[in-house]
Amino acid sequence: MASGRRAEYAEATRAAILEAARELFTTQGYFGTRVEDIARAARVAPATVYAVGGGKNGLIRELIATAVRSAANAQLLEHIGTVTDPGELIAFIVTTSATKFGQWSGLMRQVVAAAPREPAVRESLEIAHAGLRGGLAATARRLEALGALRPGLDADEATDVLWYFLGNSSYFTLTDELGWPLPRAEAWLTTQLEAALRP
Repeated sequence: MASGRRAEYAEATRAAILEAARELFTTQGYFGTRVEDIARAARVAPATVYAVGGGKNGLIRELIATAVRSAANAQLLEHIGTVTDPGELIAFIVTTSATKFGQWSGLMRQVVAAAPREPAVRESLEIAHAGLRGGLAATARRLEALGALRPGLDADEATDVLWYFLGNSSYFTLTDELGWPLPRAEAWLTTQLEAALRP
């Protein structure tokens, strides 16, 4: 019984630290956030932050890796393999990527900004990219299996096309630089991918 309570407390502490880190990284930037700030926001000692995440680098990595390997992501991949209508699948992957961007763009802006100066953050960015690309590759393979790709386009190239349109850099351009609302970007991306991928 006591060990169960300890496990619950440890998990609650870990969740509070990760949430505090995500909030502070998003609002203050990676380099503007100190471990002491995270500890204060999570109401724990700095040593606890180091024990849970290994410092700022570990916390960034854990935030991203936890999202990539989540049960929700596993369910998304499973769903991709069951869709039988190509148009529905394209709309689904665009909506999913737009939703994820809306949820994670604040943190990802800071990760992208810090990555050139911090190798460990660059590794975390690569984990995020690998997770997204895995979902896009599954989508491309499903479209190919459905016979829904235009002539001359295979699953590998289709994955590249999906990456070009649905990677973070595309969303940053549309929403940050052009000022498009996310729903407008989602609708436009769906139209463009229909034209780029399908016969």
